Amino acid sequence: MAYAFDDLELDRDTVELRRAGVRVPVEPQVFEVLAHLVEHRDRVVPREELMDTVWGGRFVSETAVTSRIKQARQAIGDNGQAQRLIRTVHGKGYRFVGPVRQVEAARPGDAPVRYAVSDGLHIAYQVTGRGERDIVLVAGFVSHLELDWADPRHAAFLDRLGTFGRLIRFDKRGTGLSDRPRDIPDLETRMHDVLAVMDAAGSRRAVVFGYSEGGPMACLLAATHPERVEALALYGSYAKRLRADDYPWAPTRAERDAYAERLALEWSWEADMRVMAPSADDAMARWWGQRARAAAPSTVRALIAMNSLVDVRDALGSVRVPTLVMHRRGDRDSTVDEGRYLAGRIPGARFVELAGADHFVAIDAHQILDRVEAFLGDLTSAPAPARALAAVLAVAGDGARPSGGRAGRTPGGRDVVVFDGPATAIREVTGLLGAATAFGLDIAEVPLSGSTVDGAGVDSAVSLADRAGPGRLLVSATVRDLVAGADPGLRPAGDGTHVLGP
Repeated sequence: MAYAFDDLELDRDTVELRRAGVRVPVEPQVFEVLAHLVEHRDRVVPREELMDTVWGGRFVSETAVTSRIKQARQAIGDNGQAQRLIRTVHGKGYRFVGPVRQVEAARPGDAPVRYAVSDGLHIAYQVTGRGERDIVLVAGFVSHLELDWADPRHAAFLDRLGTFGRLIRFDKRGTGLSDRPRDIPDLETRMHDVLAVMDAAGSRRAVVFGYSEGGPMACLLAATHPERVEALALYGSYAKRLRADDYPWAPTRAERDAYAERLALEWSWEADMRVMAPSADDAMARWWGQRARAAAPSTVRALIAMNSLVDVRDALGSVRVPTLVMHRRGDRDSTVDEGRYLAGRIPGARFVELAGADHFVAIDAHQILDRVEAFLGDLTSAPAPARALAAVLAVAGDGARPSGGRAGRTPGGRDVVVFDGPATAIREVTGLLGAATAFGLDIAEVPLSGSTVDGAGVDSAVSLADRAGPGRLLVSATVRDLVAGADPGLRPAGDGTHVLGP
């Protein structure tokens, strides 16, 4: 049951206070005080009754009750002077005096689809579930916030995941109900979309669950923004989408190109589902096809091309949050060796090998979610790591500096600018090339705050700037790998470095 007043909704089932659909953070005791007053709004509630109900008969001072009343008023836009909604009846207690409507708690699939704005585009998101913990689900290749609920097994997966906490889902730009971009989005840009959705949903920090193509972006988010990621869960994912000498399990470029062309021309999504998930029945295959066809053939081809260039191998060692990696033994889309690779390179990651061959997360979902539930149950409250993976742009010369990023200095006094990713740094500096200033760009684990920026990658960025030459940007091989898909126009410069500029 839920209660609506002003632009607020107090939901007993989900233990949430929401304003215009967005959760208002409140302490559990504050929520219980407010809920008890709303539910007994026909009378004055004595302080002693609040003590018995909220604190379970334990001894608490009247000051504790007064403090919770003050916090409740602040949460709903009231105060002790106006007493517009919560009135103090001196010597007797408190009464909720605002007009209240009882409303039925919505089914998860009926939750409103809302939009966050990121880089001028509208990113669709939906919030369901309940609990104090936030969970951000980064889906695979495509999603559709409304059609996601149309298959009963996928709906059951979402329903149960929503019992672990407040579930925040979104459609990546170019898919589902989100805007279509003009250009192919790189992984870093899509990561910024996740942050925009979290901000819009009022989520300060969340468990991030990425499956299939959503895994690399979840890894990058955890490495570059550990202050926003409480923990990381991965299923059926990978670090790189194209085969390399040190990554032999992925398909070749020719195989990926043929796959993209076949899907775009034949539009054979049902057959694709049966390859990925041999246990899928006809109904699930039809649903998968309907969901996937919400994206145009040209969009599908472009997204496969972008995903084929994903490579987060160099970011894995900088993931410093608790991590669970799950993979099915017979997965045909990404092999179990790729799951082992992820777990082996993320510090402290826990690897769970699951039986079965189905890649899709909604088939035998309890097998996956049982492990996720146990993993979340083991989490303890811990501060965010003090350092995060970042792109460090070193500057040589007296010319113009980028306007974005976080300005800092090395211990040796060199000017640097810190960005959360290299693609953003390159976009910032592109308009400054051709003048007197030279730039060097590399990846490093740097302090999340403060003006002093140090670390091995920082020294490398400074060295690259000194070698670049006026009006040019010189980047490391690691940067080149991470910006694959962004197509910034980098040219090989020898020794594994790449250059941008005249």
